[in-house]
Amino acid sequence: MSDTAIMTLKTMLANLDDAKKYQSLRDVMETLPAPDLAAVFEDLPPEKLPVLFRLCPKDLAAEIFAELTPETQQNLIDGLTDKELKAVVDELFVDDATDLVEEMPASVVKRILAQADPATRRMINELLKYPEDSAGGVMTTEFMELRPDMSVTQAMDSIRANGIDKETINNCYVTDKDRTLIGVVSLRALVLEKDAARLIRDMMDANVVSVSTTTDQEDVSQLFEKYGFLAIPVVDAEKRLVGIVTIDDAISILQDEASEDFAKMNAIGPSDKPYFKQSMWDLYKSRAPWLVFLMISATFSSLVIRGYESALAAVTVLTAYIPMLTDAGGNAGSQSTSTIIRGMAVGDITPHDLPRILWRECRVALLCGVTLAACNFAKLLLFDRIAAPVALVVCLTLICTVLLSQLIGGVLPVLAEKLKIDPAVMASPLITTIVDTTTLLVYFNIAKALLKI
Repeated sequence: MSDTAIMTLKTMLANLDDAKKYQSLRDVMETLPAPDLAAVFEDLPPEKLPVLFRLCPKDLAAEIFAELTPETQQNLIDGLTDKELKAVVDELFVDDATDLVEEMPASVVKRILAQADPATRRMINELLKYPEDSAGGVMTTEFMELRPDMSVTQAMDSIRANGIDKETINNCYVTDKDRTLIGVVSLRALVLEKDAARLIRDMMDANVVSVSTTTDQEDVSQLFEKYGFLAIPVVDAEKRLVGIVTIDDAISILQDEASEDFAKMNAIGPSDKPYFKQSMWDLYKSRAPWLVFLMISATFSSLVIRGYESALAAVTVLTAYIPMLTDAGGNAGSQSTSTIIRGMAVGDITPHDLPRILWRECRVALLCGVTLAACNFAKLLLFDRIAAPVALVVCLTLICTVLLSQLIGGVLPVLAEKLKIDPAVMASPLITTIVDTTTLLVYFNIAKALLKI
């Protein structure tokens, strides 16, 4: 739903609420998708949240609750009675309930766990043992499980009896008596099977793609992209089925990882809060440390310039082209870095590909550098009307700068991956700072060699 539609919906619900037309309000909300209602709830004052929330049917209320930000969830919890909170927690899927517990303050967590039924509380505590960014931390334990000796009829009866509480029944996972994962069968295959007596072991796919509980969540999300799955089973060290990761969780992971990488690539501390949910202090803390670091690192460029003051004094026109050269180097390095980081993120590039990366970036850099130098040489002679030797210095520096920048931009993300550092940290701002210093060193040394200064 568009922002305009959300605002219209918000106005309509507010008017019905002000007029105390609660039945009409309930009827309208029952027809709307949970994500759209959640967007409306986000902008409601805290005192209004419980009133509208109580009007929603129980299952819709749980879906809305799962879509809300942690801050809004906490405001809503504060306005609900223990009985109402229990109803919400009982309706939540276990992975959503676990996410809720992870985000809430300790006092709220105690209240949530106190209202959860024993089975849900046990599963939440089990999921909390896994690292937050692992498959075990994002999986749900509510999946459909079948036995290999079941017939199609028995399997369908089991799905009808138990599927209502499962997060998805599109794929049913086949396990033996020890819960070892041995196959998967789709609901489509079961529905279309004409032989109702056929056994599950005879129609299941034994080649199951699964992940371990310790698999990184980003690696899990890439499997969804690679295979087009709607869910991926999660197994423990003994290959026992313990949960599944669903496509909606994978999409959330990809969005979170992209947001985090984007922030780091622009020298900002990552945050999981929307922009307007962050305080001024939060924004300050995410930006100021990086700005200070980049400012201090940029002083190396100043030291280089001070070291070559005599050369600049002899040929003052060299000063005019410093910004163009450093900008060209920074842009070239950023292009290379962004390309490599993206390739590593989607699994196209690994650290073992470094020699191939360097060879490819070297050739591309030479082509780009010669193109820029040729264009710039013509401009310097025809429009700037500077001496040919000085134009040659600038253009040779441009070729060397683009070459060095793209090589540095290709190496640093791979090096970061080797050192277990997020490659996104090696992106634009840091690359630009490094390239500025190397560009100036190349520029002044070429000038000294060609102009004899």
